[in-house]
Amino acid sequence: MSDTSRPLRVAIVGAGPAGIYAADALMKSDTAKDRGVSIDLFERMPAPFGLIRYGVAPDHPRIKGIITALHKVLDKPQVRLIGNVDYGTDITLDELRDLYDAVIFSTGATDDRALEIPGIDLDGSYGAAQFVAWYDGHPDFPRTWPLDQEKVAVIGVGNVALDVARVLAKTGDELLPTEIPANVYEGLKNNKAVEVHVFGRRGPAQAKFTPLELKELDHSPNIEVIVAPEDIEYDEGSAVARRGSKITDQVATIIENYAIREPKQGAIHKLFLHFFENPVEILGEDGKVVGLRTERTQLDGTGNVKPTGKHTDWDLGAVYRAVGYLSDNLPQIPFDTQAGVIPNEAGRVFDEGTHLTGIYTTGWVKRGPVGLIGHTKGDANETVDCILEDMTNGVLNTPSRPAEDALIEILESKNIPFTTWDGWYRLDEHERALGAAEGRERVKVVEREDMLAASEPDKVARPSS
Repeated sequence: MSDTSRPLRVAIVGAGPAGIYAADALMKSDTAKDRGVSIDLFERMPAPFGLIRYGVAPDHPRIKGIITALHKVLDKPQVRLIGNVDYGTDITLDELRDLYDAVIFSTGATDDRALEIPGIDLDGSYGAAQFVAWYDGHPDFPRTWPLDQEKVAVIGVGNVALDVARVLAKTGDELLPTEIPANVYEGLKNNKAVEVHVFGRRGPAQAKFTPLELKELDHSPNIEVIVAPEDIEYDEGSAVARRGSKITDQVATIIENYAIREPKQGAIHKLFLHFFENPVEILGEDGKVVGLRTERTQLDGTGNVKPTGKHTDWDLGAVYRAVGYLSDNLPQIPFDTQAGVIPNEAGRVFDEGTHLTGIYTTGWVKRGPVGLIGHTKGDANETVDCILEDMTNGVLNTPSRPAEDALIEILESKNIPFTTWDGWYRLDEHERALGAAEGRERVKVVEREDMLAASEPDKVARPSS
């Protein structure tokens, strides 16, 4: 049984919104008031905030503003940030069990879901997650990106597809005021794309865009959004969807307005939203993408679609698939490869029908990469409720070394240059200083070594084991 004379010790693996929301829920619980909680928030990257730092387009300061709320959580004395520590490599599950009453995995989703159509492996066929990681300055991805095609396609009708399409359609100078690093600006400045085509197999009422994201496409004076009038089509299922959801109705209305308006004057780039076009093959020559073949679909009355047999070949030099993210398969933790999640019940991790004592999950790796960032709050509350219930019932893990210093001793014994919350403040100040020198709010540091040098200068000389 857990020793209730000391604070409840919890490790959270993944310091993105999901993990930070879980820490917040723990600190707001009655247990925090009565017994106290002590939380270590582990992060593979040297900096926290996960998806917000490395998955949100740089021209979305409104969404990045969520960091302000997350900051308040990490400022609390009950939580420590332990960055630049890779679960499974730098610290193992057995070590975590020695240290904590409970471990929550909130590692999110960073890879692309597969799209199994012919030609998907051609040169010029890309996963959206890889492109997002490049333009967001993720240190584990290449520093350059091939942007040498005038006509490109984006497959998918969610907000990630819109982000990718918008970044491809904007000019480098439009994005320069954001936090993009120099290598990204140089790449986007030389981007040859003048036409971006977004393809969805269903209609406007089935698109997964949010209204604000959809409207933002038209904010750039350089982008003309084009929708073919024949793509504005609804059946009874679509009408029911519009009546049942204000967001669905707003999205459909915005798309209708794009379809009927006059051409936009002065826009040098065109962004086409194509509906009822199901991608069936990426066309290639000499191993490179030269086009995309789609099959026209039609509504079947329920809001779903059926094929018509009519195919169109689109002249395109690159194809980006934005068909969903895929969560990472973690060492020593069960994983459902079909669903792309850790098998769980309300956040309790299960392996072959048995709850792994003291092991929990939250966020996208718990339920799949769906919903908006704020939706992970509900996941976190549910998971934390399970932990507190298991604590009350005396069925949490029993750590052999629950003292807070034990973790630091392990990391230092391995010469791991871990980062801290104080280190984030130093990195944040450094990035803001880089931005101020260019008249910008911030310039993101890309290289892991440079992040460590700014964040934890006293540790960078240590060799990593």
